[in-house]
Amino acid sequence: MRIDVLTLFPRMFEGPLTESILGKAIDKGLLEVKVSNFRDFSTNKHKQVDDYPYGGGAGMLLKVQPIHDGLKAIQEEVAHANQRVILLDPAGKPFNQKMAEEFSEEEHLVFICGHYEGYDERIRSLVTDEVSLGDYVLTGGELGAMTMIDATVRLLPEVLGNNESAIGDSHSTGLLEHPQYTRPADYEGMEVPHVLTNGNHKLIEEWQLKESLRRTLLRRPDMLEKLEMTDEMTRLLAEVKKEEGM
Repeated sequence: MRIDVLTLFPRMFEGPLTESILGKAIDKGLLEVKVSNFRDFSTNKHKQVDDYPYGGGAGMLLKVQPIHDGLKAIQEEVAHANQRVILLDPAGKPFNQKMAEEFSEEEHLVFICGHYEGYDERIRSLVTDEVSLGDYVLTGGELGAMTMIDATVRLLPEVLGNNESAIGDSHSTGLLEHPQYTRPADYEGMEVPHVLTNGNHKLIEEWQLKESLRRTLLRRPDMLEKLEMTDEMTRLLAEVKKEEGM
């Protein structure tokens, strides 16, 4: 996968792109990332990338010219037909696991990180997606882009080294992940549930599903409303509700 980032602050990406999973993916040749300062594409003699909005209003807007020319340079360098251009914007569609899965299927992603009060509206005509990290406003799009890149890249084949790690994640299955334990089986009286140590894989799988339903019900009941329930899930959820006095 190739990822390009257009930002005014390229150095913000140095740590996240050299450490942990992202750094290893780059070292293995599974990921190529290029971070560009779109100020370099400004035709203004002072390299200005923002200006006052027509009609008045608070703050400054990012100009269309530097973003347009930055995208054009990327497209000339990387001629992928399946390019996705993602504009980081608080007014965009909220980012979620399903979107990360969609992005992970692409050959080439471009992230545009905004600053100041907003964008010249014509910039929106240059992108395929307008995405928000959540219902809050950050000082710029860089942290949002880093988060989306991390969530996307970890889903690429061979990045985690074990696809099962990603498949069973919270939100990937529509449920929150069940509780997990490791050795010792008893630590100062805090014991691992016996079902996990008895070797009966059928009972273990049932316990894991039931506890995923329990955790989702208690923490994110809204997720259950969107879930296609099997007969087994319906039965286990009913047991959970009875045990929780609901």
